[in-house]
Amino acid sequence: MLRSAVWRAGSGLLKHSRQTVPVLWGTRAQQRWASSLPMNTVILFVPQQEAWVVERMGRFHRILEPGLNFLIPILDRIRYVQSLKEIVIDVPEQSAVSLDNVTLQIDGVLYLRILDPFKASYGVEDPEYAVTQLAQTTMRSELGKLTLDKVFRERESLNSNIVHSINQAADEWGIRCLRYEIKDIHVPPRVKESMQMQVEAERKKRATVLESEGTREAAINVAEGCKQAQILASEGQKAEQINKAAGEANAMLAKAEAKAKAIRLLSEALTQQNGNAAASLSVAEQYVSAFSNLAKESNTIILPSNTGDISNMVTQAMAIYGSLAKTQNPKPLQNVAAVTAEAELEEKTVPEFTAPQSTSSH
Repeated sequence: MLRSAVWRAGSGLLKHSRQTVPVLWGTRAQQRWASSLPMNTVILFVPQQEAWVVERMGRFHRILEPGLNFLIPILDRIRYVQSLKEIVIDVPEQSAVSLDNVTLQIDGVLYLRILDPFKASYGVEDPEYAVTQLAQTTMRSELGKLTLDKVFRERESLNSNIVHSINQAADEWGIRCLRYEIKDIHVPPRVKESMQMQVEAERKKRATVLESEGTREAAINVAEGCKQAQILASEGQKAEQINKAAGEANAMLAKAEAKAKAIRLLSEALTQQNGNAAASLSVAEQYVSAFSNLAKESNTIILPSNTGDISNMVTQAMAIYGSLAKTQNPKPLQNVAAVTAEAELEEKTVPEFTAPQSTSSH
């Protein structure tokens, strides 16, 4: 019975001591609601993620851990209650001057956590206010090292530098700054207009550069196409000439073979009966054909004195053939071809012709 009564009394006192009363602490820059300090009720239950700093007779005694704790009435007093959760502090807007003398209005958000409740309680009077002021001064100092263009480009490095500077000073206060984020950066209207003009000029520049690069690549492609076309055309001409030469060579070989075959047949025909008569007939036909072609090709004709005496011409040609046949061996085909060629030459330049008479016809 006694134990249950003590338990109910302690629970009532604890419930009464934990009633939240709006207490405003901080400054104009930072307002935060916190619970009132709990009373010493001998039996205390400390919530998770909180640290209660206890003083005994005005001196620091110990820090109560989360869970069940016992204190001596009158002697022990709960002096500070520190939250071990991550705390978010809104850094108010302030003005800062960049390296190129541009006035900026900038604000941010600070994330911190209390690591040492003892230092946070006795190291500084108001840790949150101190960290806020330190963040503002550090931010102004870091902005003064950068130009306006770099402030926007190096926003992440700026946040990292501010966190590093805060942690160096806040280590003695038992506070650890986790992150710092810049929310908004406001520039003067005239500077904003000049930045907009600069952006438009930069875009026009990129457009002009891209257009010129496109024109250059197009010209290169056209030149490459012309080069390839000329190469292919020259290769085509080369192949055509090679094919033409091969065709002419084949034609010459075919003509030579045909002529050799004709000469072979002619030599065989001459060895047969009445071969001389057939040769005389062929020489007469060639004589008449030569004079007819001569009359067609030129308007000036040179004729021998006995043009109408065809039999005499044939007799002379056969005499030349007979004389050549006696001096050379008629069996090889090459000799027969030579004899025939010389006979044709002698036919055109016979020495027994009389002096030619020149007649002109216009």
